[in-house]
Amino acid sequence: MKVIKYVAPTMNEAMKKVRNDLGEDAVILNSKVTHSGGVFGLFKKKMVEVIAAVDPGIEKEKAEMKRLRSQPVIPKTTPIKEDKPRIKQPVNEDSVHKELKELKKMISSFKSSNEFERYDSSIREILIHLQCQGINESLILQAGDYLEDGLKSVKEGHQELRDSLLKDAKHFLKNTVSDLPMSGISYKKKYINVIGPTGVGKTTTLAKMAAEAVIEKKMKVGFITTDTYRIAAIEQLKTYAGLLNVPVEVVYKLEDYQKAIEKFKDFDHVFIDTAGRNFREKKYVEDLQTVIDFKCDMETFLVLSLTSKESDMKEIIRQFSSIEIDRFIFTKLDETSSYGSMVNIITESKTGIAYLTTGQDVPEDITEVKAEDIGELLLKGFSYERSSL
Repeated sequence: MKVIKYVAPTMNEAMKKVRNDLGEDAVILNSKVTHSGGVFGLFKKKMVEVIAAVDPGIEKEKAEMKRLRSQPVIPKTTPIKEDKPRIKQPVNEDSVHKELKELKKMISSFKSSNEFERYDSSIREILIHLQCQGINESLILQAGDYLEDGLKSVKEGHQELRDSLLKDAKHFLKNTVSDLPMSGISYKKKYINVIGPTGVGKTTTLAKMAAEAVIEKKMKVGFITTDTYRIAAIEQLKTYAGLLNVPVEVVYKLEDYQKAIEKFKDFDHVFIDTAGRNFREKKYVEDLQTVIDFKCDMETFLVLSLTSKESDMKEIIRQFSSIEIDRFIFTKLDETSSYGSMVNIITESKTGIAYLTTGQDVPEDITEVKAEDIGELLLKGFSYERSSL
C-alpha cells in the first residue's frame, strides 16, 4: 500500500493532486483542516491536509488485463488423432452441477409449456409472453387460472375477447402487488438513505430524489456521504450539491456522522449517500452500520439494477437483511426489456417499489411507481399479432 500526504489550500486542489499522482483508484484515509505560517500565532493560513493511498497491485492487474486483451485470439483447430493412450481427465464437479442446473431449467420450461396447453390459445399467448419476461412459473399459472375464469363471462367476438383478456391480465398483475407499498419518498422521516451494491447508480438516484424536494417542494435539504472509498463518488455528489445549492458533509466514522446530523438539525431533510462495494462481502454491510445510525428517524431505499441477474439481486437483499428496507428503487429500466425479475422479487420479499429510473439526467429520468404501472410495464410490448409470428 502506497500512502502519501497532500496539503493544499482547498479540498478540490488536494483531490486534483491525489488523482494526478495516484489515479482514480486511490482511497482517502483521512482529511482535516490545518493552519500554517503566521506571525506570533496570528494570520495563519487555512490549509486542507489529505492522506491518500493506493494499492500498487491494482495497476499491475490493469496492465495484465490490457496485455491479455491485446493478445490475438488463436482459432481452434481440429485435433490430430494420435495412437497414444488417452489420459482420463478428472471430473469437474462445478461443471457437472452447472450442466445439471441448466438441464433442470430446460425441463422446467418444457413442463410450463405443457401446462399452458390446458388454456385457451389466446390465454396461452399472454402466458408465454409473461414467461419470456421472466415471471416465475407459479405466478404465471395463477394468471392463467384468473384469465380462464374471466373468459367464461366474455360473450363478444374474437377481437373483443382478446382485448378483454389483455385488460384482465393487467388487472391481475396490479392485484398481485396492490398490497405492497408503492410510492416515492414519504417525507415523514427526516433522513433519507440509499444503499446498494456498486454500479447501480445510487448517487445519481439520490440527486434525483433530492431535486424533487428542493425544486418542487421548496425544502431545505443537506447531503451526507459515507462513500469515502472512491474520490470520484465524492466529487460527483459535490457537483450535484452545487447544482442544487445544498451543503455536503463527508463522514468517515460514526462520530463524523453525529456531527453532520447536528449541523443539519434545522434542515427539513437530509439525503445520505453510501459506498457501493462488493455485495457478497457481509463485512461491507457491517461496516455501514458502524457509520450510520439506521434507527434514527430514517427512510431507507435499496437500489437494484434491472440489468442484474435475479439470483444476484436476491443475494443482495439477503446481505442487507439486517437493515430495515422500506422500498426498492430499480434503475436502468431503459437498458433492458425484461422486467419479470422485479415482480418476482417484490412479491417474494413483500417489499414495494418507490421509483424506476431510466437514465442519467437530473432531475429527470425518475418515475414514482403505482400498482397499476406493473401490468402496463410487463405487457407494453405484447400484441397478439406479434406473438403469433
